Amino acid sequence: MAIAAPIPPSSPRERQVSAYMALGTRVRAAGLMRRRHGYYWATFLLLTGLLAGLVAAVVLLGHSWWQLAVAAGLAVVLGQVMFLGHDAAHRQIFASGRWNDWASLVIANLYAGMSYGWWQHKHSRHHAKPNQVGADPDIDADTILFHTADLQAPRTGWRAALTRRQGWLFFPLLLLEGLNLHVSGVKTIFGRGPVKRRTVEIVFVTARLVGYLALVFWFMPVGLAFAFLGVQLGLFGLYMGAVFAPNHKGMPIVPKDSRIDFFSRQVLMSRSITGGRLVDWAMGGLNHQVEHHLFPSMPRPHLRRVRPLVRQACLEQGVPYTETSLLRSYGIVVRYLNEVGLAARDPFQCPLTAELRSAR
Repeated sequence: MAIAAPIPPSSPRERQVSAYMALGTRVRAAGLMRRRHGYYWATFLLLTGLLAGLVAAVVLLGHSWWQLAVAAGLAVVLGQVMFLGHDAAHRQIFASGRWNDWASLVIANLYAGMSYGWWQHKHSRHHAKPNQVGADPDIDADTILFHTADLQAPRTGWRAALTRRQGWLFFPLLLLEGLNLHVSGVKTIFGRGPVKRRTVEIVFVTARLVGYLALVFWFMPVGLAFAFLGVQLGLFGLYMGAVFAPNHKGMPIVPKDSRIDFFSRQVLMSRSITGGRLVDWAMGGLNHQVEHHLFPSMPRPHLRRVRPLVRQACLEQGVPYTETSLLRSYGIVVRYLNEVGLAARDPFQCPLTAELRSAR
């Protein structure tokens, strides 16, 4: 068995580790890791009340095209529900892991119809090694290509046409993400892979999806019901993608064999979004992405408060802290994906050379 050589005392890696430990000490001393039970219970009760109100609206409106406005409102509320489930999955709400697990199951599976087990496995791998090729599932090649590191041959046919324009098509394609999230979760819990509390997940997701479809098709004509589902799922997927995309897309991609200390990895691969309390609410606190990646179990209300400490630590260690406005981040994402799409035409060809040739 090979034994790694010890890190010299003055190595940059050791200094970063020490810096993160010192930052953690300051954060705990400031009380920023304390639970916020009141905040989370109030949020849970508010969202439960809003969902109940939307169900009542569906029943009362009946055969009215105003149902599409209800569908749009439901997409936003379910987005907020998923942010709450995200916090529970990160152990932000309760000190007990078991309580957080059950909170996630109720919120994600029963309220939103998604698989907590599927999402947690995927998201945990992302947090461990964000933007690292072969380790972060969020940058795996799919309809959208996020890098060309593993591309052995250029894409052809419709996939090539889509990839060349993938930056411009990214946000329209997010209209399908809501359906994709549901399908991925269902495939996981009914599949053969290991799923913790599989029976509970199946019961909760089935009850939610069947009950939801029964409600929609019972109180609406078929055409309106499908329109309702299309608006709700489309806007929900767009909302989720518009919140998560700015956080890492367009930030450095790390090769498979890279070894980076935790502090540098989480800061360099993440992008925070500027803005006030409204942005905090709309993005579920994920606009403080650098802070969230450094302290994933920190309660959401404390992320804004820890930002000055994180920025100071980055300044002291010479690690760039990246933040920008939401609209500028979308521009960065679109440009980056278009550049990747250009490179995908030929993974062995320099994109800049190709661009200069096409300009002649």
